[in-house]
Order: sequence, then structure tokens, then C-alpha cells
Amino acid sequence: MRTHTQTRRPGPERFLGTELAHEIQFLLARTSARGSARANAMLKPLKLKVRQYSALSIAASGLRPTQREMAFFLQLDPSQVVPILDQLEDRGLINRETDPNDRRSRLIVATEAGMDLYRRAHETTLASEDITLDTLTPREREQLRTLLMKIVI
Repeated sequence: MRTHTQTRRPGPERFLGTELAHEIQFLLARTSARGSARANAMLKPLKLKVRQYSALSIAASGLRPTQREMAFFLQLDPSQVVPILDQLEDRGLINRETDPNDRRSRLIVATEAGMDLYRRAHETTLASEDITLDTLTPREREQLRTLLMKIVI
């Protein structure tokens, strides 16, 4: 018999009975939060967090984005991107170069050290993704990727 001092342990079976558990927006947010938390933990030895990794990834891509484009790509306010880029620049992982087409803009480019760290971090995030999506088959993962790409573009 349960006494009033015992507490219920949260469990998926209780949660799955709620309407919220079937709302796509909530499911996406919950999935993102779980994935980001895992990736942050796995990136910690590299002294990176998901947002820093994301910015470094774009810088390493060869796109040479402006800070404004970086904010757009990451879906962040430009004021949120500046401290992320400052941290990466302070570590010697990126450079801000003058845009030859608009001298007021700065292009974000990974340094050689940034490229090296990006490669290691990329392997780490792929491992994190494997853990997060371990209940999905390879085909289901590709379907999920395709559907998410349709939403974000």
C-alpha cells in the first residue's frame, strides 16, 4: 500500500497519457533538449558546447558567412552570436576577416586549429546523435532527417 510520504517516480507511461506528449512542437523541443544535453556532455572534454560547435561547424564549412548570416543560419539573434564568436576567436579557432564586398562586414573563417577541433567535435556529435537516435533504424533516421530538412528550409 502506498503511503502519503511516498512520491511517484516520473515515468514515460504516465507522461505518454497526456495530450502534450502528442504535440509535435513539444516533441521536437524535448528531442532537441535531450540531444543538446547529451551533445554538450560529450563535447565538454573539447571545451565546446552545442552552440559553439554549431558556429565552428559553419565557420569550417567554407561558406565564409558574415556574422549576420551566422546568426540566421543558427537561428539566433545577432547579439547572441557575438559572444559565441568571441569565445571561439579567443581560443584561436576562428578569425573575423574583412569582407572585400562590404568593409563594414566581417567574414567568419575557421583557423587551422579550428578545423582540427571541428573534425574531432564532429565525430563526437555524430556519436551523440547515434545514442540519441538509437531506437531508430537507419532508414527511419534518414526519413527523420528528410522531414526535418523540409521544416527548417
